[in-house]
Amino acid sequence: MTLTIDLPAETERELRARAAATGKDVATLVREAVEEKLRATTPAFAEILAAVHEDFRQSGMNEAELDSLMEGTLSEARKERRERQRGIT
Repeated sequence: MTLTIDLPAETERELRARAAATGKDVATLVREAVEEKLRATTPAFAEILAAVHEDFRQSGMNEAELDSLMEGTLSEARKERRERQRGIT
């Protein structure tokens, strides 16, 4: 596949300098950069939450207990927000 892209002059200078410094031609350097970017992925949601899931597992709580804790915390936060909105601290 052939692509044409417009780069700012400074980016082009940096690209040419990097290519020369690494002994690669510009096309190879750009292809490698694009391939590297495509391989770099954002972690899946499950990966992001892995530590939270592990903490929950180690806590010994069951899902009902966690739900109750979360509902209580949410209720308290909502109450505090309502009080702040009314000017009560």
